[in-house]
Amino acid sequence: MSFISFFFRCLVMLLPWPLKRRALTAIYGYNLDPSARISFSWVWPRKLVMGENARIGLFNVAIHLDLVEMGEQSSIGRGNWITGFPSNGGLHFEHQLDRNPELLLGRHSAVTKNHHLDCTDTIEIGDFATVAGYGSQFLTHSIDIIAGRQHSEPIKIGAYTFVGTNCTVLGGAVLPDYSVLGAKALLNKPFRDFYCLYGGVPAKRIKSLPRDARYFGREQGFVY
Repeated sequence: MSFISFFFRCLVMLLPWPLKRRALTAIYGYNLDPSARISFSWVWPRKLVMGENARIGLFNVAIHLDLVEMGEQSSIGRGNWITGFPSNGGLHFEHQLDRNPELLLGRHSAVTKNHHLDCTDTIEIGDFATVAGYGSQFLTHSIDIIAGRQHSEPIKIGAYTFVGTNCTVLGGAVLPDYSVLGAKALLNKPFRDFYCLYGGVPAKRIKSLPRDARYFGREQGFVY
């Protein structure tokens, strides 16, 4: 990024939201619903889509991504570090032609605060899902020690799920719909059973959860 481009983005950040929204849509081509809002954050993916009443809070960083897409009523809290490696970014992942550095948030989903999301490959967070607490890491890439190169795999967090505080989620992991990942867990592979509590290092199925739990049937993402 040139100094002029960096300086101009700094100016855009400081604008009142109505003017900032106009600049982001007219100059950068972002698709922002009139009711969406971005607070003071450094959010510059190649493409940004924000649905009705989607929110990005204070002091977030989201860079080097091809796409950030947020469904209606979804939110990113504050102090989150969201990074990627662009699809045209050089030699590191040239063996992965289908890699997509994207963050996809479903309707009424939430990422709270002070989390790290490595979107070298896609991180998908389903409808009404919550990445709760603080300090969780979602890491889609690592070093393949057999091949001696960088490699990435997507992460999927299902609908109506709850991710507890200080978890680690690695590339290729799947948390199924209607499930809970307990605090400090390490999710390093795909699971398939709905209505379960997963936890531990590495995570395993701990017990079944009631299908009529109110969290799994709510019609509004925010929990009072």
